[in-house]
Order: sequence, then C-alpha cells, then structure tokens
Amino acid sequence: MLISIVAPCYNEEAVLERFHEAVQKIADELLPLGHDMEFVYVDDGSRDRTLTVLERLAARDQRVRYVSFSRNFGKEVALLAGLRHASGDSVVVMDADLQHPPELIARMVRLREQGYDQVIARRTRTGDRLTRTLTARLYYRLVNRLVDVELMDGVGDFRLLSRRVVDAVLGLTEYNRFSKGLFAWVGFPSTTFAYENAVREAGSSSWSLRGLLDYGLDGVLSFNNRPLRAALWLGISLLLCAGLYTAWIVVAALLHGVRTPGYVTIITAVTALAGVQMVMLGVIGEYTGRIYYEVKGRPHFLVKATNVERTKDLIP
Repeated sequence: MLISIVAPCYNEEAVLERFHEAVQKIADELLPLGHDMEFVYVDDGSRDRTLTVLERLAARDQRVRYVSFSRNFGKEVALLAGLRHASGDSVVVMDADLQHPPELIARMVRLREQGYDQVIARRTRTGDRLTRTLTARLYYRLVNRLVDVELMDGVGDFRLLSRRVVDAVLGLTEYNRFSKGLFAWVGFPSTTFAYENAVREAGSSSWSLRGLLDYGLDGVLSFNNRPLRAALWLGISLLLCAGLYTAWIVVAALLHGVRTPGYVTIITAVTALAGVQMVMLGVIGEYTGRIYYEVKGRPHFLVKATNVERTKDLIP
C-alpha cells in the first residue's frame, strides 16, 4: 500500500529537514510491512528559504514531491493542493512543524488496516492556557448547536484518509473551504485516538487572534444557514415587540391623554435597532460574499514551482 504524507509548509525552513528525517524513519519502519511512502510538500508562499529546502530534499529523495504557490493562499488551499497531488492508497495529512508527532503514523496505518476510512488524531489540551481551553470548549459547544456536522474539540487536520475519502473531498469544489467540516461531512467509517500536545520545534505560529476568529467564523458559516434564519426570527420578534409597544402607547393615550415620550428611551431604541440591523446586514453580507467568490470561479491556487506534472490550477 502506498501512503502519501501531505504537509503544508509556511516559513518552515528551520524545521523542515528534521521533519523529513522523522517521516523518513517511519517510512523505513513501514517498508518491511508492505507499505511504501511518498512525501507531498506544499509551500504556501513562504517568505523564507522553504522552497530551497524542498528542492534540496527532492534532489536527495526521489519520493519527495513539492508544490510551491505563487503567493500565500492559506492553509486550507495548501491542503487541497496536497490532496490533489497525492497518489497514495491512503493519505496522512499533518503539519510540518513537528507538532503532529510522526511516530503516530504507524498507529494510524494499523487502524486503517482494520477497515477505518478516517483515522483521526485528537490532541489533548495539556499545557494550553486555561483561557484558551475554556474558549475552545465554549466555541465547539456553540458551533455544534449551529452546524450540520459534528466538530470535535482537539481534532484538527492530523488524520489518515483512505483513497475514497480523498476522492470525495476533492469532489467538493467549493472556493471557501473549511477542511475539518469537509472531512466530517463526507463521513465514512472513522475512529479517533488521543495524543499529548507537542511543542512547536521552531519558529512561531502564523495564526493571529484575528485569523483564529476568522477561522472560527468560517466554521459557523460554511455548513449551515442558521444565522440567516436567526435574522428572520429576530426581525419577526422585533416586529411583534413594536406592535405590542404601539398598542400600549395607544391604550395609555386613551386612558391618560397624550404624553411626550422620553428622549433617552427613543434614542436607546433607535440605536439598538440600528445595531441589530447592521449585524443582520453583516450576516447577509458574509453569505453574499461567499456566493461572490464561488461565482467568479477563480482557481484555488497558482503554482510557481513544482517537480510534479502540471495541474489545472497551474498557469499555462
């Protein structure tokens, strides 16, 4: 069985050599068991010498296949490119910073042999700050009430996928991609195991607070239309409240005469309603923006350099 290792890379010059040595070691251990391996690296427009390292690795190891983007398109697109270029019967998706322990690949392969199409590694939050742990738990509790698929706390992209799962994911051609949701949406028999959180070997995370918030918002909007439904129900509720308030004003005027309403009350009501309207317009705008990107039909990525055959996303 051929196993493809797909690893998106962004500014991983300092750790990429060590990562490749680690996965090479696993490949040597699996080879006597009848498992060959290839390594698919996707350089997501790195600003350091990541591409140079990849070219050096490819010159030393014929199993290395790399794709380098013309600019940074984001990790979700890098995952898509990696899956498109992976030819293995099974594909292991993992980060190149060694936060995903390579020694777990052998365990994934054994579970795959038991018939599972997805073998998912779920990291514990050992060592995380308490605020981050509580925030993550609150997010997943909230998002699972909204989305049409189940997302598990601690589950990321580190997983083994069978060929039919890979083909199913590649058949989902949407422009705005949220891989964790896509993996959950396609289904197929899956199993999950836990592993201890590992420390990043070198460099620093490219995720900013804003990036994490945007990523979380993508998870909410990519798999449901409940925010739009909530806007409808909120509008109906406000309309009913306005009707009741109008009836109360009319009755009060008939019983006690006309009174001048309070300035503060009017300003508060107008400001609150304007805020609600802006929020709802923002929700509608998010969905409209996603439709806009889908309709344009632009390629997900453009390739600057590669040692594999051209794809439809490569500039001719």
